[in-house]
Amino acid sequence: MINESLAATSDTLFSVAVGLYSLAVVAFCAELAFGGRTAPARELVAAGGGTVQRPVPAAAGGADDEPARARRWGMVAMALTALGALVQAGVLLTRGLATGRLPWGNMYEFGTAVVLVAVVVYLVLAVRTPALRHIGIFVLAPVVLSMVGIGLFLYASAGPLVAALRSAWLAVHVTTAILGFGIFFVSGIASVMYLVRSRYEAKVAAGEQPMSRIVHRLPGAAALDRTAHRTAVFGFPIWTFAVIAGAIWAESAWGRFWGWDPKETWAFIAWVVYAAYLHARTTAGWRGRPSAWINVVGLGVMVFNLLYVNMVSTGLHSYGGLN
Repeated sequence: MINESLAATSDTLFSVAVGLYSLAVVAFCAELAFGGRTAPARELVAAGGGTVQRPVPAAAGGADDEPARARRWGMVAMALTALGALVQAGVLLTRGLATGRLPWGNMYEFGTAVVLVAVVVYLVLAVRTPALRHIGIFVLAPVVLSMVGIGLFLYASAGPLVAALRSAWLAVHVTTAILGFGIFFVSGIASVMYLVRSRYEAKVAAGEQPMSRIVHRLPGAAALDRTAHRTAVFGFPIWTFAVIAGAIWAESAWGRFWGWDPKETWAFIAWVVYAAYLHARTTAGWRGRPSAWINVVGLGVMVFNLLYVNMVSTGLHSYGGLN
């Protein structure tokens, strides 16, 4: 039996979470607006019997000279983000209590859980490394868009699991897939920001004065690249385990470990792309921008696997709860 009251509460909390995240985006925008822009620091160095100026890299991306008003808006944004994450956790908790099962039995629940993991990962990173707070708008804006899309196009009413998902492997395979996807979500965004910031720093090093308040306030390129790499390193074994657990579940349910079903195929492609990224990240000639592009491609593959494979293609995994 479905507890309709709890199910309705879950739906209401979903809307509240979207509202809180939207307010967080506004607060992050205010932080950037009031943050000002300081010209890149330069130092005198000896060159050819004289002295020339060269830029001094800013690892914190302008965080050291952050005005008090901007800092307050940043704290408000972080508080709204944390509150939104708590409310979003309540969405899944009440949905699970309403249905008496794990709350990731369809695309609506799966997508909601992935976004929650991404937000939590961002919050942990921002608390551990305060400079990473400045990528908040670039994490929360996709989060809001994702939540709106999930609510509009992936929504499924609370109900029991379909027969194919009634297995103990749901708690193992799907849970680890959610964790891996959410971590890769943040890793991919960090790589996108690294690509933007590294180009900005290259222009500054060449003596140009790029007028970009937003990019100036991003963490340094090295910090963004390190964040993208470390999160991918953390997420890769989780995704590997999810693929292996899925193969074991497939053998139990369908009598074979692997059948090149579209979902299986694209999950494996994603694994290959992230393995290539981690290898390229430590290979001379591929470090920096080339490897970052591979990470961005990996995120694209993950999104494609979630949306296109579930919504367009047909296969043994076509039970996402969509009409």
